[in-house]
Amino acid sequence: MKCRFCQHELSLDLVDLQFSPPSNSFLSAAQLSAPEVTFPLKVMVCDQCWLGQVDEQKHAEDIFDSDYVYFSSFSSSWLAHAKRYVDSISQRLSLGRDAFVVEVASNDGYLLQYFQERGVPCLGIEPTASTADACRAKGIEVVQDFFGERLGRELASTRRPADLILANNVFAHVPDINDFVRGLKLALAPGGTITLEFPHFMQLVQQRQFDTIYHEHFSYLSLHTTQKIFEAHGLCVYDVEELPTHGGSLRVYGRHAEHSALPVQPAVHALLAKEAALGMQTPAFYADFARQVVDIKLDLLSFLIEQKRAGKRVMGYGAAAKGNTLLNYAGVLSDLLPAVADLSPHKVGKFLPGVHIPVVSVDEVRAQRPDFILILPWNLKDEVMSQLAHVREWGGRFVVAIPQLEVL
Repeated sequence: MKCRFCQHELSLDLVDLQFSPPSNSFLSAAQLSAPEVTFPLKVMVCDQCWLGQVDEQKHAEDIFDSDYVYFSSFSSSWLAHAKRYVDSISQRLSLGRDAFVVEVASNDGYLLQYFQERGVPCLGIEPTASTADACRAKGIEVVQDFFGERLGRELASTRRPADLILANNVFAHVPDINDFVRGLKLALAPGGTITLEFPHFMQLVQQRQFDTIYHEHFSYLSLHTTQKIFEAHGLCVYDVEELPTHGGSLRVYGRHAEHSALPVQPAVHALLAKEAALGMQTPAFYADFARQVVDIKLDLLSFLIEQKRAGKRVMGYGAAAKGNTLLNYAGVLSDLLPAVADLSPHKVGKFLPGVHIPVVSVDEVRAQRPDFILILPWNLKDEVMSQLAHVREWGGRFVVAIPQLEVL
């Protein structure tokens, strides 16, 4: 396996999560009796550019297909995050009715709807039919395609260059990261800005967030590596923000390298220094991660077995991709976790891939009155505990497994 950015031969292992199904490949009842395909889920780190990565075991076109079930608008906290971003970037870049905004991986229009409200012309790029249709239903134009050099060149020639190109939680999802960044370069106006949000590799390792690893996430990125990738394609990182989303993310601001009117901000130098001081460009930073992952697995299994033997009922909440990684790696089946509740009607009635735990409606929480709710999207634990505050009425409690098992 060679690095998907710099083509260096990979030899540094981060963790091997064995075999797992694609994390968003939910199953219907009819599919439960059919064979299910799993793929190796192993992360390696390039010791030249320090990009973390999984091999492309399943092609992106097969992951982001018409059956894709992740709709961003079902998280109220994510909608609020999107609106804050739109308000902030509109002011920062003076985006008005004469601007042009492109969002790569626009999903169901969760973010572009706020630009639309402001009257800012915008375009969504979204490969999955289900979410693209939901975005169009909001009155937003969508190009249903994968973004890269080909589409970036096409957009630049058939439409105007973009004043802002944003891509939230997609930079890690592209198998050909060089092709993707070449597309950004081509589609960006001379004085334009790119913003990318993605989970920070530093946080993943430090906080033992191994459930953020799944086949959709081809790459695991630091600021150091992102800067290298941008520089290789004539772009410059000129600002960065550390965000609390997804357990710790970065929002990186980029521009054309030649557009020096936007100076590199002190935050960039500060975070690069912080990553270096932690040793992110050394093998030692990654050395203990695999052992810590095993500890999390054992602690979760011990807790679920203990509750089973005590006659307690545990229900999962949030049929999220990260939960599917956790449950498949730990081997948690429906005998220990009988059901997972979820708000999304696109998931209710289906079964989690691999472990085949049924996804039920949120109404089942009150109906079944579990003693414990295992919050699988732990990054949304505050939102979930607020939504399910009534669980406390019968003495129910909340549990997270990462970064360590904790009863809340």
